[in-house]
Amino acid sequence: QYVLKVLVQSVQLLYMLLRIEQPSYILLQNPPGLPSIAVAWVAGLWWGSRLIIDWHNYGYSIMSLSHGRSHPLVLLAKWYEKLFGRLSDYNLCVTDAMRKDLWVNFKIKAVTLYDRPASYFKETPLDLQHNLFMKLAKDYEPFRARTELSPGADGSAFTHRDGSSGRVLSARGRPALLVSSTSWTGRESLPFPSQTRGLCFLTLEGAALPALVCVITGKGPLKDYYKGLIQKLHFKHIQICTPWLEAEDYPLLLGSADLGVCLHKSSSGLDLPMKVVDMFGCCLPVCAIHFECLHELVKHNENGLIFRDSQELAEQLKMLFLDFPSLEGKLQRFRENLREARQPRWEQSWEQSWEQSVLPLLGSRE
Repeated sequence: QYVLKVLVQSVQLLYMLLRIEQPSYILLQNPPGLPSIAVAWVAGLWWGSRLIIDWHNYGYSIMSLSHGRSHPLVLLAKWYEKLFGRLSDYNLCVTDAMRKDLWVNFKIKAVTLYDRPASYFKETPLDLQHNLFMKLAKDYEPFRARTELSPGADGSAFTHRDGSSGRVLSARGRPALLVSSTSWTGRESLPFPSQTRGLCFLTLEGAALPALVCVITGKGPLKDYYKGLIQKLHFKHIQICTPWLEAEDYPLLLGSADLGVCLHKSSSGLDLPMKVVDMFGCCLPVCAIHFECLHELVKHNENGLIFRDSQELAEQLKMLFLDFPSLEGKLQRFRENLREARQPRWEQSWEQSWEQSVLPLLGSRE
């Protein structure tokens, strides 16, 4: 079935590529690269086009998660990526670690082009936060107000609108809002059930710790399984919510949160989680699980923290949320550092990065 699928996709993709107007360049993201790298190379020969591969990871390393690194299919996929990767004219990649690995193992020369957050990933004003929380409160109990409101006022667990002035204010004694996202595939270190003791530990010590609302977004094949595990948990001060958000609400949620948590572990150890790029675009500090090249994005004790296990994450959460919502702690300092970093670096558009890093490769043709 797998072989048949590759053959059918090869014919379909080649048919489409030969019907389009003659391109000067064919830009291909990898993965997925099987069969698209070979098909794009053939189409390039037909059209006389240059092939540019944008390496975001290795397809064979993702395949190895389910089959193991020594499986014949994985070894074949690695040989395929190495062979056809060398036939490209130009190569881009998302980290310096991948650029070095491409040269050492594949003899492919690449240019690093870091991912950038889209312009709509930014801090969310308080009035838009209120609108989002009120919308989510209709379907999700953790967002609902926890105290009685005065006549004419409306409110959520995090914000309320004053009945007389109409101003939106942060709710007194509000919980902290922690956000994570996952594709629910098992490729990430989801903290259930073995790591839930890390969350339990939060409730045992520290009277100055706030209540915590953990929002885990995304959809995938194992979501119902993990939701079943979550429902068996009985925390006193922690609520876990697994909403499916509309596309326009996800940036608003990141811009409203107090802390992001990233459980992504790269299959190759050479790519960076886009979810953290988006969080940083919203000036949201992050706790991220360690892997080899994560330091190219998350600077420990500067814009977030890196942890290796649930116990270390629990200690970091306790430290960051101590005396919440004080403006004097590390959480606020990380946010200020992200705001400062946005000015010269993050505010640089993706188009500007392209012009500086990629256009010089293409020369006078474009």
